[in-house]
Amino acid sequence: MQKALWLVVALAFVVGLVVPGDPEPQECPARDTRVIAPYAVTGYWVMPRADRCVTQRMVEAVHAIGGDTLITFGPRFNARPDPDFPACAADGRPCAEVPGVRVRHVYTYATSEEFGPGMLRCPGIDRRIDGGGRTFYRLTLAGTCTAAEHDLVLVATDGDGLGNLMREAHAYGMTVYPGLPAAAQRAGKPWEPDAAHTAALNAFTARVLADYRARFAGLASFGGVYQSFELAMRTRARNDPIISLYAAQHAVVAAALPGKRIVVSPYIDARRGRGFPPSQVRDGLAAIAGTRAGTPMAVAVQDGRGTGKVPVHGPQDGAAKVAPRLVPVVGDVTNEQAYYGPTSAYVAAAARRVPDGVELWVNAEGFEPTPAAGECGRADPLPPRGRTTKARLDQQVMAAGPHIAKIISYGWDPFFTCQARYDTPSLADDIAAGWQQPIIVNAIPQELDGRPGVLVEGYHLKGGTLRLEPGGAVVPQERHWQGRPRQDRPESTGGGPSPTGSIPLPTGVGPSPAGGEPGSTGTRLESAWVPYTWPWTSVTATNAAGYTSTSAYTRDSVGGPR
Repeated sequence: MQKALWLVVALAFVVGLVVPGDPEPQECPARDTRVIAPYAVTGYWVMPRADRCVTQRMVEAVHAIGGDTLITFGPRFNARPDPDFPACAADGRPCAEVPGVRVRHVYTYATSEEFGPGMLRCPGIDRRIDGGGRTFYRLTLAGTCTAAEHDLVLVATDGDGLGNLMREAHAYGMTVYPGLPAAAQRAGKPWEPDAAHTAALNAFTARVLADYRARFAGLASFGGVYQSFELAMRTRARNDPIISLYAAQHAVVAAALPGKRIVVSPYIDARRGRGFPPSQVRDGLAAIAGTRAGTPMAVAVQDGRGTGKVPVHGPQDGAAKVAPRLVPVVGDVTNEQAYYGPTSAYVAAAARRVPDGVELWVNAEGFEPTPAAGECGRADPLPPRGRTTKARLDQQVMAAGPHIAKIISYGWDPFFTCQARYDTPSLADDIAAGWQQPIIVNAIPQELDGRPGVLVEGYHLKGGTLRLEPGGAVVPQERHWQGRPRQDRPESTGGGPSPTGSIPLPTGVGPSPAGGEPGSTGTRLESAWVPYTWPWTSVTATNAAGYTSTSAYTRDSVGGPR
């Protein structure tokens, strides 16, 4: 993490919190639980760390810029021999050999957590093995300890990174979604799960979740789990193997963790010839929601900009050339030639019909498709990715629109923390410096008290002015609300302002508390109104603190939102 943000954290006022069963080690600094720079993105994928002090610094840095949610990927439940798996020996024998026990299949699982004693159910078979500075577990998946044959799981761990993360998140009022064990992949088709091992995966998932239920019972930070096996949010074939996996594994979650949320992050792909149009996302969302087994679910749509699968642009830019950072992915062509549409079209299509029991989130990909010269990013695992900018991330927040419940981002390390040089800022530092810049996510013509005007929704809008194009008129705000006006307000239906009516009072939703509950991010939205006569095509905000939007919010010529 770049030194500027750590300096903010280091100089913060000390707030001491007591975490159940977590005495304060002397070597770790006291926690600072202030939110210093609350940005619109409030959740991040992170890597569990075996060092508690490193974990504390990471959680504190995320929390300082408004993060309230942490997600981890689940390790692979590996069904094939793993030559890189560390040697494990028990009583002079390989761990996969158990005297007097017939072993049918051996799975491996490399993780960053230490299980509780409840995982060890069968004496002589289930064991924790410490040696050579490593910890291993040998676990049977058989229904009984006296079964005629056993499937074994050999687990290697580098420490209790997940436990550290869960306890630190609790101290900062944050929520963690640890990744479910990721299904074994088909040989030759790694994008599909190997259904031959689904029963074993479910048995192991049930063991892991029972352990979580026991270990994290006193921690409010345990919000649920993340489904690590990826799929596209599009029309799915009948008997789709990934949907079948979801249904089976989510039923295990529902039984083991009633009331906990399942987070899924499907991708969209707008590339012509390889992807799919926005019209398919509704069916894809419904198929995913159908696997939730009665549990709450959040579907965090990957916005596609980081991988180059989906562009971020306004409706007037279809004929424009794709952004330079997208050229390596789709070529030097126009947006319309390369893509079916921008991120905003896909998110809007999903938002039109969100199934019951589901919250719609957006996963803003916080990276570039390829690295540029002199730029930090990710070299491993492949493909290499580059570091993006705060202004580009603002555009992704704009594209998410006003109807989603939360914006999260992949991923904190290395994309928000890397530096091109020791004395240059990270993306997290840039967010900390520019968090007050307004971001408009919606703008519509709207009458208020019989006067035509413009209603905008977004982040950090309070006070100041709106600049409207064409013409460049700068109009002071007359009204401001925390949250959104009621959803039954009259809406514009064409190329001009609403014909009648005024804006009803807001429903009473206010700003979410720092480090608030999952799904509360939508209440961080603000609304502002200025008197203005149609027509207009774009709007930029400057708030009372003197900060201006990094990009204008645009509309097409007949008033359709971007």
